[in-house]
Amino acid sequence: MAKITMFKGYEGEPPFPKPDELVQPNVVTPQDGVPVKYPGCDGIGVRVVHPANPKAPAQNLGLVMFYVPPHVELEPGSHHTEECYVILRGQGTMTLAGEKVEVRAGTFIHLPPWCEHGVENTGDETMEILICTSPPNP
Repeated sequence: MAKITMFKGYEGEPPFPKPDELVQPNVVTPQDGVPVKYPGCDGIGVRVVHPANPKAPAQNLGLVMFYVPPHVELEPGSHHTEECYVILRGQGTMTLAGEKVEVRAGTFIHLPPWCEHGVENTGDETMEILICTSPPNP
């Protein structure tokens, strides 16, 4: 187990000033999101927190629920954004920098910019993957 470190908080000047009024959160579900189709893939994404979603219009990140039916694949590719995939349900194989890696519920995958990645559902149930992207994709 890794050594536990103490959270120190943010230091220095913030990138933008704190507003005078109370900032309100956006509480949403995938049903409030904006569906998105990925080229060449029969899975479907839902932009839950994303600039394209007026119910949760984030500016600096995107949260997408990605639903991958059994035996469906998203071909490997890469892009300039940093991402994190969290497998919430199901199991499959991810292609990561040319290598096949088994993933299942509870697996976190951090993808630095330009890291090749793809996913294939090798199980019998729909994979549910939470994808966090910073900055958000268009």
